[in-house]
Amino acid sequence: MRKIAYAILLGATIISAVPVHGAEVRIAGNDTIESVLTGQKGRVTLRLRSGQELTGTVRAVTGKLVHLGTLSAREFFDAVVPLEAIEAVIIRTKE
Repeated sequence: MRKIAYAILLGATIISAVPVHGAEVRIAGNDTIESVLTGQKGRVTLRLRSGQELTGTVRAVTGKLVHLGTLSAREFFDAVVPLEAIEAVIIRTKE
């Protein structure tokens, strides 16, 4: 019984010691919404000037538009959003 307790304690210690890595956000002085979105590989949330938020995976970014796929709560839909309509890009950095 004592060996099992030690094994469980050791397992919990190892699991809690493993660092959780998320996306790291870095910006430079000349970055734009377009360059930040181009650098994203995971899911992002876009807060639009209207107040609406869209969460999805960045599929493509052009000079004027961003294509979001796999929209949250809208499984069968994609979105194309004008860059000028984006107020903020929200990026999850921790799991």
